Amino acid sequence: MPTLDELLATARVVSLPMKVKFRGVLRREVMLFNGPAGWAEFSPFTEYDDGEAASWLRAALEAGWQGFPEPVRTSVPVNATVPAVAPEDVPAVLARYDGPKTVKIKVAERGQSLEDDVARVAAVSAAAPGSALRVDANGGWDVPTAVEALTLLAEYGLEYAEQPAPDIDGLRQVRLELRRRGIGTLIAADESVRKESDPLLVAREEAADLIVVKAQPLGGVRRALDIVAQAGLPAVVSSALDSSVGISAGVALAAALPELPYACGLATVSLMDGDVTDRPLVPAGGELPVRQVDVDEDLLERYAAPAERQQWWTDRLERTYRTLAEVAAAR
Repeated sequence: MPTLDELLATARVVSLPMKVKFRGVLRREVMLFNGPAGWAEFSPFTEYDDGEAASWLRAALEAGWQGFPEPVRTSVPVNATVPAVAPEDVPAVLARYDGPKTVKIKVAERGQSLEDDVARVAAVSAAAPGSALRVDANGGWDVPTAVEALTLLAEYGLEYAEQPAPDIDGLRQVRLELRRRGIGTLIAADESVRKESDPLLVAREEAADLIVVKAQPLGGVRRALDIVAQAGLPAVVSSALDSSVGISAGVALAAALPELPYACGLATVSLMDGDVTDRPLVPAGGELPVRQVDVDEDLLERYAAPAERQQWWTDRLERTYRTLAEVAAAR
């Protein structure tokens, strides 16, 4: 584990503009480190507390000071992502991607209705004929609404529904009720893996058909690989709205999985209007290459966060580092 001074010596904070509002933000702030194994990203969302952020820092230390496991594939299939936009804006969002064969559609946005969700899915189906469709509710529906929504959306042949209810019990109820109705839409668990103290509980409770794993929130590529192996369920690797540096960790995770039956949610750099490299990790033909990312100094300067935000991230790093050190010492 590098010292805090070693981290601070190379730390850079950038604020990357988004092409479209995603997860409620129009600018994505990330902190980067340059370690002996390469560039690493520490970018927990601003509302996360230090305890939750500690896993993200652990992932950054793995990336920058240990490196990633050997890959078993040279490229990773990825989905396009359509945020909670109006139906008429769907074609413009899809135009940012090069040949996606799978599209993930955000639903259950606060302030929107079920009718909005159905209209958005219909618009994607019309704009991307032949593509596999999946929806992501981020736990925004209660059980009755999730069942109603997925019953209405069954006509679009959804590949799966990601986190249609907020907790494990809700996922199980939705899954069972859909099966009772003869609806075969699979249930994927995301928040019920990465935000639970026991990420394997969702598998033991038979609340999902597959799991979504993310390198940063789960504490790094190796820990995520271990969780997938223990869960015994198919896995989809997704991003946390990272820069290309963070995405490279997700790609490394997907590249190291023994089996990869689904396209991964790692194409979100396409939603950004800026990056820290002149060779961003964006898909070609629905695939991302497995490679290291080289950071461009001019882009670090261009997107440097304001001084007060840099100080905010420095303070956060110091607190999170202490939290992670305490966790390590307690083992």
